[in-house]
Amino acid sequence: MKRFLLFALALAACRDEVAQNTDPVALTPETLGHFCQMNLLEHDGPKGQVHLEGFPGAPLFFSQVSDLVTYLRLPEQSGEVLAVYVSDMGAEGATWEQPGATNWTDATTATYVVGADVTGGMGAPELVPFADAAAAEAFAARHGGTVMDLSSIPDSAIAPLAISEPEGDDDYSRRLKSLSEG
Repeated sequence: MKRFLLFALALAACRDEVAQNTDPVALTPETLGHFCQMNLLEHDGPKGQVHLEGFPGAPLFFSQVSDLVTYLRLPEQSGEVLAVYVSDMGAEGATWEQPGATNWTDATTATYVVGADVTGGMGAPELVPFADAAAAEAFAARHGGTVMDLSSIPDSAIAPLAISEPEGDDDYSRRLKSLSEG
């Protein structure tokens, strides 16, 4: 048994550590969104992907960039994030309807337009990423919004709380509204 343990230890010491490939992965007709489990190519607007340690070649995909940012900020998210990519909406040929399957840019260095008059793949307000800050400024001039980096995006831009005014004056509606405010 002692020899086996020494052999196993020696073998482990000789093993070359192979770095996990974190290159962006192209969207395909089979690519599904992490939260919605729907095909990403069927939805308008920019997309995102997160590469986690221990899952080589199998990133988590998101049908909206705002969903990706939400995921990164979730307290329950405990996996080690190795790389994060978003669609470069300033890339040649990228349109809102066809944002591109391979035009990824590093999410941590991208410039975002927050609060523009556009909605993402799931119909919610969307963050619009660009590899080039000048392209983001031009988009904001046409569609409104504020240009900022990833760390400056406020939580309110990714998780807007939309609870309408209660129609009646019942106790349940008042309690629900008070929960949403506090």
